Amino acid sequence: MTTASRLDSYDVIVIGGGAAGLAAAVALGRSRRSVAVVDVGEPRNAPAAGAHNLLGQEGIAPRELLAVGRKEAAGYGVVFHDDRVVGARRGDDAFAVDLADGDALLARRLILASGLVDELPDVPGVRELWGSSVLHCPYCHGWEVRDRRIGVLGTGPFAVHQTQLFRQLSEDVTLFTHTTPTVDGETASQLAARGIRVVDGAVREIRASGGEVAAVVLDDGREFDLDAVVVGPRFHARTDLYEQLGGVATEHPMGWYIETDPTGRTAIPGVWAAGNASDLAAMVSVSAGAGVMAGAAVNADLVADDVARAVGGTGQNRAEW
Repeated sequence: MTTASRLDSYDVIVIGGGAAGLAAAVALGRSRRSVAVVDVGEPRNAPAAGAHNLLGQEGIAPRELLAVGRKEAAGYGVVFHDDRVVGARRGDDAFAVDLADGDALLARRLILASGLVDELPDVPGVRELWGSSVLHCPYCHGWEVRDRRIGVLGTGPFAVHQTQLFRQLSEDVTLFTHTTPTVDGETASQLAARGIRVVDGAVREIRASGGEVAAVVLDDGREFDLDAVVVGPRFHARTDLYEQLGGVATEHPMGWYIETDPTGRTAIPGVWAAGNASDLAAMVSVSAGAGVMAGAAVNADLVADDVARAVGGTGQNRAEW
């Protein structure tokens, strides 16, 4: 951990050291900005064996990807604080970020890249097997369960859509309606046309064997042998710091997120967001791209501020805050 003091000041503080945060830090470091990344080291995709759809790094272990990204960012002068941010506030011309260890950092701009939290169905076995054989994204993990026995746990409005996507990967797919209503006639016909079974009834547990899914057990005692189970979590972006700064989280059918423009700029002057904090569906590659975009946008914003200061103005910070 890099030791901080209350006098540490940067052009930009990036909160979150995942794909989005590290990509933003690299873009800013390459523009010769002083950058600090604050990250507690708890990546959302840590349980997964590999990250996918990532050109040139297909299947890389998530923690290995972040280690490589940190090394690249450090090569451009980015400083890392292995800590948790517990508070953020705006001053006259800078943001103050409070760390759990009691220190504080100052920055002209903030990038919120702290990701999201998965709200998983309250079914025994889901959390224990999450990220291995309990999945949610066909693009992130679907190939790894191709041609296997897949069950989809109906927990939300997109259960049928998920089922059809996973049917692309296996001929043996079962939709367990669980907490969703029994499918209507037209939907039932569509599922049947592709050989997808529909089982009504609440799921009591997901039974494991050897650390992997073995079966789904219903409340009525019926058991169905499976190799993987698909669930639909609700996604809650970590919006607490954004709200401390005066922002308001935006509701989505699948959760809550920080709304931004295409560059990642939020409604709060001087604050950007990238990755799953602002895009609940973003995969690793998309998050990294959003981080680069946010980093470039923040650098351009700082350049405009630098120009205003150079010609005798007060700069964007004081003018807007």
